[in-house]
This record gives sequence, C-alpha cells and structure tokens, in this order.
Amino acid sequence: MTRIDRRGVLKMFGAAAASLALARIAPGAAAPKRKLNFVFFLIDDMGWTDAGCYGSTLYETPNIDKLSASGMRFTDAYAACPVCSPTRASIMAGKYPARLKITNYGSKPLPPGEVTMAQALKQAGYTTFFAGKWHVGGKPQHWPDKMGFDINVAGNGTGQPRGGYFSPYNNPQLPDGPKGEYLTERLTDESLKFLDAVGSKPFLLYLSHYAVHTPLQGKAELVRKYQAKIDARPVKGPLLRDEGPRASTGLVQRNAAFAAMVHSVDESVGRVMKKLDRLGLADNTAVIFMSDNGGLSTLLKGRGLAKNPPTCNLPLRAGKGWLYEGGIREPMIIRWPGVVTPGSTCAVPVTSTDFYPTMLEMADLPPRPRQHCDGLSIVPLLKGGKRLDRKAIYWHYPHNHGSGSVPSGAVRAGPWKLIAWYGRDRIELFNLADDIGEKKDLAGAHPAKARELHEMLKTWRKQVGAVLPSKSGRRDSAAGKKKRRNAKP
Repeated sequence: MTRIDRRGVLKMFGAAAASLALARIAPGAAAPKRKLNFVFFLIDDMGWTDAGCYGSTLYETPNIDKLSASGMRFTDAYAACPVCSPTRASIMAGKYPARLKITNYGSKPLPPGEVTMAQALKQAGYTTFFAGKWHVGGKPQHWPDKMGFDINVAGNGTGQPRGGYFSPYNNPQLPDGPKGEYLTERLTDESLKFLDAVGSKPFLLYLSHYAVHTPLQGKAELVRKYQAKIDARPVKGPLLRDEGPRASTGLVQRNAAFAAMVHSVDESVGRVMKKLDRLGLADNTAVIFMSDNGGLSTLLKGRGLAKNPPTCNLPLRAGKGWLYEGGIREPMIIRWPGVVTPGSTCAVPVTSTDFYPTMLEMADLPPRPRQHCDGLSIVPLLKGGKRLDRKAIYWHYPHNHGSGSVPSGAVRAGPWKLIAWYGRDRIELFNLADDIGEKKDLAGAHPAKARELHEMLKTWRKQVGAVLPSKSGRRDSAAGKKKRRNAKP
C-alpha cells in the first residue's frame, strides 16, 4: 500500500460520493438520514491505568481524557484474551477466541467463512480503512484488504514493527518515510489523509496502532521529558513484587520510553478528533477506544525489562499474558454524539466480542446472530441502561507465556471470578466487588460458588470446542483429544 493521496482515494469511490452529493431532493422532502461513521482506536498492550482518566499520574493523556469526558468510560471492559491476536480476531468476528481456535498470538488466520465486522459494514455501503497492526494471519490472503477493508496501511502478519518505530520501517505494506519519521505519527498522517478524501460516504476508520507494544522506542524529547518527571518523584517502597515463583510484577509506572509512547498515542487521538471537527464530521461519528490486552507489567525474573517493566496495572493484579485482571481488563471509551451522555461511566462487564453487534445496531443494520454469536450489543448501556442479559464472560488461554503465566481459563459472573489452572488441579475464586486486586482466594470459604463457576467454565469449553493443553503447555492436537477429555480443570 502506498501513501494515500487524495486523488487516488477519490478515484476509488468518488463517483459514488459525487452522485450522492448531487442527488436531487424533492422540494419540502426531508434530507435522507446520514449513516453513522466509525473511528475505532485499537491500542496494543495499553493497560487499564495507562491514561489519566483511568488513574495514571505519570502519563499525560489530555486527548484521551477529553474523549472520555465527551463519551462513556467503561470500568469493567475486557479483552477476550490476555494476548493480542485472539482479541483482535474476537473484535473482527464477534466470537470467542476458543471458538475460532485462535487462542495465542501468531499467524493463525480467521477460519474460512467468517464475515468480519468490516465486511458487514462494507456490504452496507461503508468505505473501510485500516492502518497499523493486524496480526491475524501470516499470509497476504488473510490481511485487512482481504478481510473487508478497502485500504490497508501497514497491516500484515507481524506482531510488532519489524524495523522499530522509526523509519525505515521494514514493512512491505508501509513505504518508508523520511529517516527518523515516527511510526505512530505516520499511521495518524495516513488516517487524516483518508478522512480528507472520503467525502460524503459513511466510513469505518480502524486505527490499530502498533504502539505501545515493545520495542520501547519513544521520541527522544518525550523520553527526556518523562525521565525528568520520574526522577523528580522518587519512589518510596518496593518497585517489584513476586507473581508466583518465576515472575515479578512492577508496582510503579516509571518507564520513560513507555510513557513517551503513550504520549504519542494520545497525540494521535487528538489529531484525529481535531480533523473530525474541522471536516464537520464529529457530530455524526462514533469513536471507540480500546486495548487488545493488559499492560506488560509482569515478566519472568531475569529478563531484560523485568527490573523496570513497561508499565504497572495496580490496583489490578499481574498483566499481559495472565488471566488476573491486569491481563484482561482494558481502558474502553465510546463517544456517540447525541446518544451517549458525556462524561458518563458504566460498570457493567463487557468484552471485545460485543463490538460487532454493537456497531451493527449503532449503524441501524440488522444483526448477524450466527456470526457474532458470542457478543451482545451494548447499545442499551450506551443509552443509559444498567444491565445486559448475560450470565457470564469467559476466557481460555491454554498456553505458557513469556510473562511467566501458565495455561488457564477463567469465568466472571457478576462480581465473582474463577480462574482454573489447567493441568494443576487448582482453582482460585475472587469477589471483584470487594477485592479488585485478587489478593484473597475465596475458593475454600465459598466452595459451592467455586463449584458452580467451575462447572459453568467446563460446560462453556465444551460448547465452544475449546482445546485443552497438553502437560507441556502446548495445545493438544487432534491425536491428543482422548487425553484432553480426561483433564480435570
């Protein structure tokens, strides 16, 4: 994909836009209702407390905070997986990763026959644009331009920028810019060019930043700024705590490079929002902000970043790769002018499979229940409702992870959450209403509740065809199904 130029995009869909603009409306007739536009910011590895509106006192995020003040901030929003690719697949397909058989990061594509959220909008007349990280399928036939997006900038099978965050990028889907150009800014530039060119057609702009994933590379002036800020506030007390025998978790946000990367993401949000205002699109554009998994705060002891992890997710426990709250609870904001009450908050648990049916309803399009079978439309919540008709949310991560986590599954029902550690005959039960940090295991004190949730998790695994891991932590092959049936957790 070359750099977007206005003439090229207009050539692609300008005729249709022009015909709409020139269509005659009978005297006295009401103008046809405009379709709602969508801007979807998906940030990589951004933790629950990595923005000012979610409690950070280090990271400066005035634009994300402003977005929150103009929309609804979700306090209990979840990624469908504690790592990236499965969550990304869940957004596109409206299905749990376990059902899609995409349960780990890597090059596995969506199964044949899946109709992505982008394809559904495109079929309804939307122009669809993708920029940034894709990481759902390692071959070109599985990349955004084959999955419903008219335009793909930088999206392919890689999980982090091959050449780093400064040009040259070593990305076949993104021509290099001037030496030293910053990737987060470049993806934003391409997004703004798309907005300039799209005209009057309804659109989906899906800006899926590679940031704030490693490598930790911020702009030099911002790294200096945050290092000075960190140095001016010395930490009293421990910087790390153990997470099991092999890993440790950061207790303080104190990584200047990561802070600089968050800052650049925030600037990207601000630039897009200002462009929507200038083009007169803001009042007819819904803006969604989400992360794909928890912040990278927990690492194996002795690893390079373990002494100063990228971020800290406190008061949540652990981080990316884990099914404790720090690995799956996300910053999520939705702005829908004229519908969402500005500055509102929602504490109802929601998850990444919900975006597909929600966006269809927001766009006045019919649902596709067989497709987004694991998602619920959260439009009732956006309109001020206080509940969804859902009994529980589930997770299945049958893999070892470089953060020190081991295969596990989880279920949340109301305030109760159970984690089952596969192959270890061990469960943990927490009441998140009283213990958001998951410090007190209540499985012994509430055995009936633990059994109830454990049975719910096992039943759900059967329903979605979840594959359990072997003793090594690798998922069983078809030949290993007999062993899998006998696994307890």
